Amino acid sequence: MASHSHDIAYKELFSHPEFVQQLIEGFAPDDIAALMDVTTLKQHNGHYVTPLNQEKIEDVVWSVKATWEGVTQRVYLYILLEFQSRVDYMMPVQMMHYVAGFHDQLIKNGVTTPSKGLPPVFPIVLYNGAQRWTAERDVSDMITPQPPGFLQPYQPHLRYYLVDEGRYSDEDLAERNSVLSGIFGIEKAKDGREALQKAVDRIVAIIQADPDKDRIDRIVTRWIKRHFERLGAKVDLTELNSLVEDRNMLADNLENWAKREREEGEKRGEAKGRTEGRTEGRIDTLRKLIELKFNQVPAWVDQRLEQASEHELNHWVEQILVADSLDVLFGD
Repeated sequence: MASHSHDIAYKELFSHPEFVQQLIEGFAPDDIAALMDVTTLKQHNGHYVTPLNQEKIEDVVWSVKATWEGVTQRVYLYILLEFQSRVDYMMPVQMMHYVAGFHDQLIKNGVTTPSKGLPPVFPIVLYNGAQRWTAERDVSDMITPQPPGFLQPYQPHLRYYLVDEGRYSDEDLAERNSVLSGIFGIEKAKDGREALQKAVDRIVAIIQADPDKDRIDRIVTRWIKRHFERLGAKVDLTELNSLVEDRNMLADNLENWAKREREEGEKRGEAKGRTEGRTEGRIDTLRKLIELKFNQVPAWVDQRLEQASEHELNHWVEQILVADSLDVLFGD
């Protein structure tokens, strides 16, 4: 449910052209971004069914006019949101499948025809997992061993562009100074309440400098409420209507959340300490009883005691009075 909420939050962000523009201008390769006229951004339906297995695709699709070698043409931006905790090593194959399905949909809807040709697509994978992305970027790189030269022209080729949020440092994000970079900064703030509050303060400053700050504030406030829901944060944000106006309320909630986390951590530590103390006590008791009854505590018995569960220790304490050998006691 939390992951689904996260996907919805990002899909809402990228339903606004400002965030698509910030993604292109701040995170796409400079030579590609320079070709695109972001004032011509146009959103398209990303809901379709692939012809191969009837899988329903719901991704973010925009188009933008791009000019190269004196030719101006619309390029489709296919943005796939990859918010799994693990790297998807099948991504090259999946992206090839998705783009083929998208082209098929354009033909079915009469946007183009086979005789007119297919429009260019710029596939983007936006990933925010904890692990760094290590999957191949082009489906051709998955073909092993590398085919000989005469076969290479016949192999599939489709490369996607990766935006791996985790690989950008705080300094990298600060240089971009966009609302989207501020959102990435909040996603990355996993080192406690202070880091999170610092990231929130930075995005508030960016929003306040935006000419359309009221609208952007509403969009980001909705996103951040969903973000804390995904984190499982025990904070009450029902009254948070403006990140800019209610930042002090959010700070108080974060402080209370951090305090509860510390208290719960201390309780867990105390409970663990008590459990470990009881376990050590039973091990010491068993060693003394074994030494009194069998005159020695062999090394293999010591190892069994150290690796035993609390249930096993309790059982051996009960059985040592009736066991006539260590083998019988330990069930060997």
